[in-house]
Amino acid sequence: MLREWEFQIQLDEQSDKAIYLQIADAIINDIHSGRLKAGDALPGSRNLAQRLKVNRNTIVEALSVLLIEGWLVSRERQGTFVASTLPDFKETQTTAPIAEATNDATGGSTQLQIDDGYPNSKIAPVNELARAYRQIFNQKAKWQLMGYSSEFGNLEFRKAVVQMLNHQRGMRVNEQHICITRGSQMAMYLAAQCLLSKGDYVIIENPGYKPAWEAFDQSGAKLLPAGVDNEGVIIEDIIALLKLHKNIKAIYVTPHRQYPTTVTMSLKRRLELIKLSNEYGFTIIEDDYDNEFHFGYRPILPLSSFTELKNYVYIGTMSKVVAPALRIGYIASNDCTLINKVARLRKIIDVQGDSIMEQAVLQLIKDGTIKRHIKKATNYYKTKRDITEILLQKHLGNKVSYLIPEGGLAYWIVPKKQVDWVLISEKLNMKGFSMITPESYSFDKIMNGMRLGYASLSDQELEDFISALADLF
Repeated sequence: MLREWEFQIQLDEQSDKAIYLQIADAIINDIHSGRLKAGDALPGSRNLAQRLKVNRNTIVEALSVLLIEGWLVSRERQGTFVASTLPDFKETQTTAPIAEATNDATGGSTQLQIDDGYPNSKIAPVNELARAYRQIFNQKAKWQLMGYSSEFGNLEFRKAVVQMLNHQRGMRVNEQHICITRGSQMAMYLAAQCLLSKGDYVIIENPGYKPAWEAFDQSGAKLLPAGVDNEGVIIEDIIALLKLHKNIKAIYVTPHRQYPTTVTMSLKRRLELIKLSNEYGFTIIEDDYDNEFHFGYRPILPLSSFTELKNYVYIGTMSKVVAPALRIGYIASNDCTLINKVARLRKIIDVQGDSIMEQAVLQLIKDGTIKRHIKKATNYYKTKRDITEILLQKHLGNKVSYLIPEGGLAYWIVPKKQVDWVLISEKLNMKGFSMITPESYSFDKIMNGMRLGYASLSDQELEDFISALADLF
């Protein structure tokens, strides 16, 4: 046991690198040099905090980074140890420089994609998922898996999702209230087709999520934009639209973390929206696209958990929990007739979902892998959020305004002056960056803001982009 290990590091409070990252890199260096070996135990966080004269939370942040990157492993009731299988030093050290853009097959340079909030696939439990997949195929009765299954989705998987919705999100649903889909976009399309008809109106948030708008448009419904401020969708705008149009069938909202602005709908507005829904009879379509990643002490419950809400459609996804390539979403509603209609339409389009993948994910839920991954990923994304805030202050502090998000995988950044986003996008493209322009979430007038996804980028990639953006503002 390495309880006597002397951690020697000179912390530089003037450095641009956060203190916890300086600590993390120093531990990596000690592992790389051989001062710390596989299986060696680290002192406890309180002990390290006392030695380095820093806040214990700083140590916890540093250890979280090292656990996520694979340098350390945590053993329950034993402590934290150097991992027996270490990651590549050059790839994971937080000070490592980003590689130059490489050439693709056509001879052009590879653009760095600045997304709107993708999860980091590198921390996904891919090995565990592959193991679960293999185990299912090794079952004695594997021939039974190869037939058709229910258009609603695997029954046991639905029960697991129901348990999660009821126990963690305060809802009151059962397996008859839910249908599994290939991602949340399919859920959105099915909901639109089964709920809306030509000539119906749907109120949408502006700015908002354009792929959902396109799903509503395909149903023949007309879109009515309502503004968004720092408390979420503006209720006065909704009331004005309700007075103007009699055939408003639904409203589409992202109340947990509004897309793209990341704001959380206030309790006052939640109650007002529910009251309007009940009074006017329109359905609340709630897209809870990244519920799992919440950094505050108390999770925010969905609108669909309110007992007084009469008409709702709740849409969620497993894609951000595990990996974007994993296309498993779900649609839940207190209207069983609607869910049955959704399932019938889904059967026409797709017959059934990926039953084997559903069972593999179910196994990860049962053995605790998903729970452990969410905890680890939430710590990782919180660290990335804090790093991004440091970089925004460093390069754009006097040029933009933003709120530090309480969860999720993105920032909403608003320049303090009006900028030409098309021109900025073109100039960034010349520097090797490809960004999503504000027209992608604007209904009519282009919003003067951008959504910066930070989860899938390295620290250096984030700094390179933010620095390049600062030069153009």
